[in-house]
Order: sequence, then structure tokens, then C-alpha cells
Amino acid sequence: MKIIAEMGEYAMLMFQAFKRPDKGRVFRRQLMMDFQDLGANSIGIVAIISVFTGAIIAMQTAYNMDNPLLSLKLVGFSTRQMMILEFSPTIISLILAGKVGSSIASEIGTMRVTEQIDALKVMGINPANYLILPKITASVIYNPLLIIFSMFLGIGGGWLACIVTGLVPSSVYIEGIQSWYDPFTITYALIKTVVFAFIISSISGFKGYTVSGGSVEVGRNSTQAVVYSSILIIIFDLILTQLLLV
Repeated sequence: MKIIAEMGEYAMLMFQAFKRPDKGRVFRRQLMMDFQDLGANSIGIVAIISVFTGAIIAMQTAYNMDNPLLSLKLVGFSTRQMMILEFSPTIISLILAGKVGSSIASEIGTMRVTEQIDALKVMGINPANYLILPKITASVIYNPLLIIFSMFLGIGGGWLACIVTGLVPSSVYIEGIQSWYDPFTITYALIKTVVFAFIISSISGFKGYTVSGGSVEVGRNSTQAVVYSSILIIIFDLILTQLLLV
């Protein structure tokens, strides 16, 4: 029953959040701040993880191709497919759920326990719309850019690893990247990214908004936001893969 009650609260909160902003200028200013906080500040961790993961994928694929009948260009092909189809949209989203999700939940949760949200209500401002909608919008817009950035860096990291280790010639790796390319894989990855971005920002906003108590509860709800977002990302990853690829 508690889960059903929380789902109802979540739906009602999202209904309030997606109302038209009272002042477009205020919304745009808050949106720019969230672009910086939720998007630009995540570039570093996304870059580091993507480069090294692409390198690991390429090296492991090359080391395990001991059959002389298999072409080495499969290393480039496998790295490209794994980065585009699964690693960049899903694993990076899980990492962002930990970094961005906890930040959203703790920020809004702190405002709740310090009664800043109640003050917004007194001033006639819709707190859900003012606090949550810009974060959802920023995540849905910026996360696909981060994922595309991750794809390029991951494939580039695989190429760099092949060159440094001498496992695969550069021309062969690049030929593998270009082989059997299906543009829909990019579309599929971006669809997943948008869904995951909405899950992260909306769930984290909900858990922060519904905090009751003090600082301990803020930390507890922030943890729950990360856990719930991660679980839903995995579930929707399976659902979207079944709907779009199978």
C-alpha cells in the first residue's frame, strides 16, 4: 500500500510541476543554473569513465579474439556497438543517477526541512513547478549531449588503446567502426537517455520534495532517490530494448 500511495503522490507532484511557469524569465534563469549544476559539472566524470571503458572494451575484445578466422575489425565494431547500445546510455545514466540524483534530492530536501518551500507557497509561488520542472528540463536536454559525448570518447579511447598496445592497426580499427552501421542504434540510445534523464530528475525531485524531519531524513531520501532511480533505469532499459530492438 505504501508503494501505491507514493505512486499517487508522485503523479500529483508531477501534475503540479508541469504546470505553466508563472514567470518565464525566472524559469529560464533557473534552467541556466541547472544546466551548469546538473550538466556541465558532470562532463569530467563522464569523460574519464568513457575513455577508460572504451579502452578496456577494445583490449578485452582483442585479447579474446584468438580465432584466426575472425577479422580484427570486429574489435572496432564491438567497441562501437557496446558504447552506443548499452554503456553510454545506461551505465552513464546510472552514474548520473548517483551524482545528479543525490544532488537534486538533497538540495530540495534541505529546502523542505528549512521551510523554504513553505515560504514559496506563502508568496504564491508553485514550489514544484519552480524547483522541479527546470531540473527535469535541464536533464532531458543536457543528458543526451553527455551521452553523445561519451560515445565519441569511448570509441576514441578504444582506438587509442589499440594504437598504444599494438593489438589492432589503426586502419583496421577505424574500418571496424564504419562496418555494419545502423543509424537506428543512435536513435535507440537517445530515446533511452531521455527516458532515463526524466526518471533521474523526477524521482530525485519527488524524494527531496517529500522529505519530512531533519538532516537525517534528507540523507535517507537522497539515498532512496539514487536506489529507486537505478532500479527504474534497469527496468526501463529492458522494456525499451524489448520494444525498440527485439
